[in-house]
Amino acid sequence: MELKRVVVTGLGALTPIGKNLDEFWTSLINGNSGAGPITRFDTTNFKTKFACEIKNYDWKNHFNRKEVKRLDLFSQYALIAVKEALEDSKIDLQSIDLDTIGVIWGSGIGGIDTFTQEIKNYVKNNEIPKFNPFFIPKMISDIAAGHISMKYNLRGPNYTTVSACASSTNAIIDAYNNIRLGLAKVFVSGGSEASINEAGVAGFNAMRAISVRNDDPKTASRPFDVDRDGFVMGDGAGAIILEEYEHAKNRGAKIYAELLGGGLSADAHHLTAPHPEGLGATKVMQNAIKDANIKYSDVDYINVHGTSTGLGDIAETIAVKTVFKEHAYKLSISSTKSMTGHLLGAAGAVESIAAILAIKYGIVPPTINQFNLDPKIDSKLDFTFNKAKKRNINISLSNTFGFGGHNASVIFSKL
Repeated sequence: MELKRVVVTGLGALTPIGKNLDEFWTSLINGNSGAGPITRFDTTNFKTKFACEIKNYDWKNHFNRKEVKRLDLFSQYALIAVKEALEDSKIDLQSIDLDTIGVIWGSGIGGIDTFTQEIKNYVKNNEIPKFNPFFIPKMISDIAAGHISMKYNLRGPNYTTVSACASSTNAIIDAYNNIRLGLAKVFVSGGSEASINEAGVAGFNAMRAISVRNDDPKTASRPFDVDRDGFVMGDGAGAIILEEYEHAKNRGAKIYAELLGGGLSADAHHLTAPHPEGLGATKVMQNAIKDANIKYSDVDYINVHGTSTGLGDIAETIAVKTVFKEHAYKLSISSTKSMTGHLLGAAGAVESIAAILAIKYGIVPPTINQFNLDPKIDSKLDFTFNKAKKRNINISLSNTFGFGGHNASVIFSKL
């Protein structure tokens, strides 16, 4: 069968460096860090006392009291980003067959804030089981997708992908495959996460996965730097409206980019560490390029996973050189996590948006906080350190890798 073409017609972003799409992009190209002291709980006894929170977030600006009782933060963030993306797409939900619009959303952890608060209340109440009746439906990872479909009466395929930090890239790939197979005309896709709470921070501290640079949070996320000491946690959401090309063209939709292909792979190596030779990362980029039916030399920009972890940054760099060979030195590369922090299950969606906007505006966002390059990392590669640069970008690739060895990559192009 002939596969349908898939395009991006709407974007929405709620991030630590901007609470809408324009703010997010402006902060990216200006190299702004979203890191700062944690305000959501008392960090006195915690090893890490900072993160990339959504600044001055107030649910009252978006929901009424009845609605918010049913919504964990990760679902709140999802609905806010999706509202912007749908408005951006200018799709008329009153005139379209809602059976043809689906929702595939990603979240690595889901309602951990609800879970944490309910367990705290249980202990506080001398272990008397007086749980909130919304406890389970607020906590489960699939519920954000459910809320999106219920709010807009979208009756197409509806589910959530969970693959740790690759979750929302997996969601985008699944939505892409559904559309190109002709199973739906439009998908709301993306991901959200809200894990900056006691359990989330303490859990990642116990793994020694996150930075403890409490004296200078804004420079703590420093991918590829020899003094990096772990990633910085971030909260937020990214929403992408994917649409079958002819459907979008017929309604006169604004088109940001075409989604050319997606790749998946597994490291099959370790619970949390990447394969030291970057085998899974190599395979996932190769799979994406094959699926997109392009040459390696066609790729202009890679938004790398680039978490600022000791092993991860090295493994991904090895993979880029393995896949692209000499062309690796002609690529622009950057890690926008240096600014947003690591949004976990939402990272893939937010970074895909960065890769799409890089095409639209012809600007490569920077990798900030580069002071001393790790000598184990090839200094001839162009990591776009510390300052954005103009470049004509026809094709961009975005990588996401998750604990458990889950890898997902997507490729976007100018139409």
